[in-house]
Amino acid sequence: MRQVAIYGKGGIGKSTTTQNLTAGLAEMGKHIMIVGCDPKADSTRLVLGGLAQKTVLDTLRDEGDDIELEAVLKEGYGKIKGVESGGPEPGVGCAGRGIITSINLLEQLGAYTDDLDYVFYDVLGDVVCGGFAMPIREGKAQEIYIVCSGEMMALYAANNISQRNHQVC
Repeated sequence: MRQVAIYGKGGIGKSTTTQNLTAGLAEMGKHIMIVGCDPKADSTRLVLGGLAQKTVLDTLRDEGDDIELEAVLKEGYGKIKGVESGGPEPGVGCAGRGIITSINLLEQLGAYTDDLDYVFYDVLGDVVCGGFAMPIREGKAQEIYIVCSGEMMALYAANNISQRNHQVC
């Protein structure tokens, strides 16, 4: 299984790039899971036909710790499995913590199955919180790609991602 993290600043096109790439891979017969690691929870919306999926953190807040995998994992275009980590309630908590909680929960619930060819982590990259480096720091992703443009803030975010993740690899 190849585990790939897609980073970049907010609004740069990470989610669109990830979903189009995974749709192409699904058409080639690959089995894929997308783990949305952005509090906006838009990492799976295109492959789910526009569905705003309930996030892991919202599900845990509403239903408690005893949940089934089907409550947070939805299947969409080309049988792509999608999960949205979500974020804390506004003004409370750490969005990076949501990523850590989600990935740990997915492992506990058996989401990382042997039939998966790819797992993509769609990660917000213009936040300096350490939780956003979790897919790399904890060895979840072996490949890292940064979506960028020539705009100064996108380059600034790409530089921060490279520096932060280089130190933890």
